[in-house]
Formats: sequence, C-alpha cells, structure tokens
Amino acid sequence: MQGLPPFCVAMANRFFSPIFQNFLLLPALIFLPIITQSIATPSNPPPSTMSSDFPLPQDHSYLIQNSWFHERGPLWPGQAFTLQIQELLYHQPSRFQDILVFQSTHHGKVLVLDGVIQCTERDEFSYQEMIAHIPLFSHPNPKKVLVIGGGDGGVLREIARHPGVEEIVICELDEDVIRVSKEYLPFMARGFDDPRVKVHIRDGAQFMKENQSSFDVIITDSSDPVGPASVLFETPFYRAMYGSLREGGIVCTQGECMWLHVDLIRPLVRAVKGFFETVEYAYCTIPSYPSGQIGFIVATKKG
Repeated sequence: MQGLPPFCVAMANRFFSPIFQNFLLLPALIFLPIITQSIATPSNPPPSTMSSDFPLPQDHSYLIQNSWFHERGPLWPGQAFTLQIQELLYHQPSRFQDILVFQSTHHGKVLVLDGVIQCTERDEFSYQEMIAHIPLFSHPNPKKVLVIGGGDGGVLREIARHPGVEEIVICELDEDVIRVSKEYLPFMARGFDDPRVKVHIRDGAQFMKENQSSFDVIITDSSDPVGPASVLFETPFYRAMYGSLREGGIVCTQGECMWLHVDLIRPLVRAVKGFFETVEYAYCTIPSYPSGQIGFIVATKKG
C-alpha cells in the first residue's frame, strides 16, 4: 500500500481483511477524505395472491437446475450468474420472501433472497466492509449507529470493530433472515453477539420517524429494489433517514450497479441532493454481484 497516507494505511491494517490489504482498495480509501472534507425477483412465475401487507413469496426453486443455481432477473436483463451447488441447506418462504441457503462448490455458503444472491462466504467481506467503514471513518465521532436491513449480521460485525461506537441499532423487517443466518451463516451473524447491538423486528422507515435526530450514522443494507425492499430506493425513505440523523450525520446505502442501473441511480442522487448537504457515489468490486460491482450512495447532513 505504498503511497497511501499513514491514516489510511493504519485503518486498512486494523479493519480490513488481509485480502483487501493487498488488493486495490485504494479508490475507496482515497474516497474517504473527500467525504470528510465535504463533510432479483426473476420474471417467469405467475404473480402470487396478495396477503394483507405483502404479496406471498414466490417459489424460486426453478432457478436450480442440474445442481446449479442460476441467478437471472429483470434488473440485469440478458445476463445471468451461476454457482454450482454442493448441498442444499435451507429453502423455505418467510412471510416476506423466498429464502435459500446452499453450500456451493467454490464460493462457500450462499444466501439467496427471492432468487437474488445476497452474499457468498467467499467475497461477502468486500461489500460488508465498505458499506460500514466508509461512513464510520468519514464521521469524526460516531456514537450511535442505525442499520436498516442487514439481517445476515455482516454489517453489524464490521460496525462492532469500531470501539468508539456506543450503540448499534438494527431494524430488520424479516426475522426469518436473522434466524436462518444465525444457523447457517455464523461467520456473518456473529455481529449479533456484540452487547451494543439492539434488534428491532419492524419497518425501518416508521422506526426512524419515531426517532428523530437520533443517529450519527445510518446504514441501509438492502436487497435490490423489488418486493419489500423497493421503498428503500425512493425519495421519502431518504427523507426519513435525513430526519433521523443528528446534525453532521452520514447515511450510506446500497446503491446498485453503475454498469446496469444508471437510470435508477441518477434520478435518486439528484432528488436527495435537494436536502442532503453532500451526496456522492462510491463503489467496490465483488465477483458474485451482477457485473462484479456494487455501489453506495453516501450523503451527509449539514452540521
């Protein structure tokens, strides 16, 4: 990591996985001072009948063929990603979504929600570390952190590595994701073991409305903008985050893929610039996500 400022080198050595210390994490680390200074649901199956709150989850078992899982969906038309299955560990619908966990041949354990890969044991650290450490390193003194989504526990695991954080609150709508992750994905779910973590099984937007000016950092670890996660990519949700932030607070949200979703990213960034002081787009590379890349929308509240 020659050429990096001592601060970045020290932070990378302390917090990031050994693979990333030698891999080119530099664009994201260089991005940190910039902020500080300016401080899938596949198509095919018929629609399900409606419950009182959400559509009943669809069965995505048709994506498993000849011991291979095939990820394909409307958010990345004309392309697909496949992983070979060694053993199917769990497949059941929750109240909100179809949950699948399998042991792959080369990517370790894999969590899939509504037919979309959420994480693999091989590369999950790339996403978890970046979505957590970008805002936490950019804030001068984060004490209270809110996580929306993130029921697998990976983001909690990374936040817990910051000793200065006093309270970590998570709002996860689907308690089955937490239960399944604790059973099958302990390498991420150990984030729930930290005594600073407080778990709320409820809607995050409503929780933020009830907790105004309460958090230094808000991290939204959402799935793609389909199904119950679609509202997390709309302007009202960003207004709810803004209201729940303290002055000088920072939000960091899953920001989709710049190679596939510019038409989604651009209008959202333009809209939230109307009330956040700064809005930026960061990214990391991660092989098991569409086009090997995922972004983060990082926004700051004037303080």
